[in-house]
This record gives sequence, C-alpha cells and structure tokens, in this order.
Amino acid sequence: MKPLLRRCVAVLFACGTISAAHAAGKLNVLCSADLEWCQLMKTRFEKESGIDVSMIRKSAGESFAQIQAQAKNPQVDVWWAGSGDAHLQAAFENLTQPYQSPELPHLQPWAQSFAKVAQYRSVGIYQGVLGIGYNETELKGRKLPVPKCWKDLLNPAYKGEIQIANPNSSGTSYVALATLVQLFGEDDAFKYLRALNANISQYTDTGVAPGEAASRGESTVAIEFMHDLIKQKAAGFPIAVGPACEGTGYEIGGMSIVAGAKNPQEAKRFYDFALRADTQSAGIEAKAYQIPSNVAAKIPPQAPNLASIKLIDYDFAKYGSPQVRKHLLQRWTAEIYSHGN
Repeated sequence: MKPLLRRCVAVLFACGTISAAHAAGKLNVLCSADLEWCQLMKTRFEKESGIDVSMIRKSAGESFAQIQAQAKNPQVDVWWAGSGDAHLQAAFENLTQPYQSPELPHLQPWAQSFAKVAQYRSVGIYQGVLGIGYNETELKGRKLPVPKCWKDLLNPAYKGEIQIANPNSSGTSYVALATLVQLFGEDDAFKYLRALNANISQYTDTGVAPGEAASRGESTVAIEFMHDLIKQKAAGFPIAVGPACEGTGYEIGGMSIVAGAKNPQEAKRFYDFALRADTQSAGIEAKAYQIPSNVAAKIPPQAPNLASIKLIDYDFAKYGSPQVRKHLLQRWTAEIYSHGN
C-alpha cells in the first residue's frame, strides 16, 4: 500500500501545485511608459504576486485606439501610464471601469483630482512637464540660438532642425497641442503650428523619438516631456532642456482598468501595487524622472523643479473630453499634417 499511497500523495501534491499556479492568475497590461520602466513593473509585480503578466508597450494614442477597437471583446485588463488626456477620453467613453484603490488617499491632490474628473475610471500615477530640448553640440556647431520660448522655434534658422511627435499617436504631442491652444487660443495656436511646420523635419510616431533623434545628432531640437529629455542627458548625451518661457503644459500619467477586463481581481491588485510609494520610488531604477503621485514616494533628484517652472492651468476635463480631443486632432491632421513640411 505504501507505493500506492506515495503515488496518491504525489498526485494530490501536483494537483495542489497546479491549482495554486492557476489561482495566481494572469494579467494583460498595455504600458505607455518607456520600455525599461514597463519591464521593471512587470518583473516586480510578477515576483511579488506570482501572477503571470503579458505586457505590450504602445504609445498613449495607440493604446487608446486598441482599447476602443476591442471594446466589445477586451484583450487588455490594465492600461498603465501614458498622458492622462487619452485615459480621460477612454473614461468618458466608458471604455474603462471605476475603481477606488485603498491607496487613493495617499496620493497627491492633483492625482486625486484627476481621478475625480475621470469618475474614478482612471487615476494619476505621475506628473510630467512639457519642455524644449536641444543637442548642445549640434546647436553650437550650426551656430543656432538657444531656444527658450515657443515663439523662438519659429525662427527660420531652425528650418529642418525640429522634431515633435504626431498627436494622433502620441500623448506627449497631444499635450503640446492642447497646451498651445490654452496659451494662445485655438486659432492663434493653429497659426503658430502652421508656421512651426516649416521648421519640422519629422512628425514621429512616439513622444520620445524626437529626443532620441536629437541625442544622436539626427536633429537639433525636440519638443517632448522634460523627464524623457533628462533621461537622454543622464545617459551621457549632450542634451539641454528647459520649459518654454511663455508657460508650459504638463501631463498626469494615467492608469485605468479596462471595462470588461477578463482578469478583474488581478487588475485591481496591479492597480494597488502601482500606486504604492515603494513601487513608484523604484521608477528611478528604470531612469524614470517623472514626479510620482504617492506623497510618500521619493522624487528623483533629476526631476523638473516645479517651483521654478511657469505651468499653465491645464484643463484636463476639457482637453480630455472626446469631442474636444477629436476636434483638435482632426483639425491638426487637416491643417498641419496633410500639408507636409
């Protein structure tokens, strides 16, 4: 009987192991941060939870488009990171579901306010400030002036020297578009963008690509979030960065649980994990220089100093609404992108 008993115990143990593995679950995540930070989040969460994470990196605009296209049969549970305007549009279109994490009271007021605007279908996980970056070596070699203001970028000397992303695919660039509209008014902002178009060498697909191109000397000036440009500088590239003198906009990076998520409990567990102070403090390991939303999280010393920056009063509710966002993107495509550069 002993061999039989041992076999039975072995079978029961194996079944228990399989059940435990099954109980750990799985999770499908769309990540709109840098690939290095996406991988860090995946690795840390899997190690802590035992949950198997399938993670795909896409820009905010691309992530929103995927979630919208899959609304009737969601293939994603959590959308983590990416500019909040896209997360808000998803929230306003009921593509994401409400969830109030136990970590919510521990977040900065701006992150809690963002969650309230989203009717708790999204939450703020970090803040990033829009800036102007340039390759100091290339700028000096080409005898170009230092760009300090939005209107400086209209100087004909910068013809073919500037890159910015396409706002249809990039959350970074949509923030830039909405920032200019809020600074100058819509018609004057588009007048500015038409003039700027003459100096643009390329509208990239992702928000980080302009800074990467400037770092390699393929272009000279990049318009993107300061934390992404600071990452290039920290890597040893001759990149300088600053906010525009007229005032600049900012993003609140969002996180949302997709409506109809197939793994809702695992999604909530990841949501809570991502809002914890220790998790957000670990972002520095991936060279993420955003300002974290948890009040107890460590702010990277390289992060932009908000006290020295003139920020606009960015209207997230208005510029994250489907109607306004669609209108601005359609107008940009028709009046700017379709005319080339």
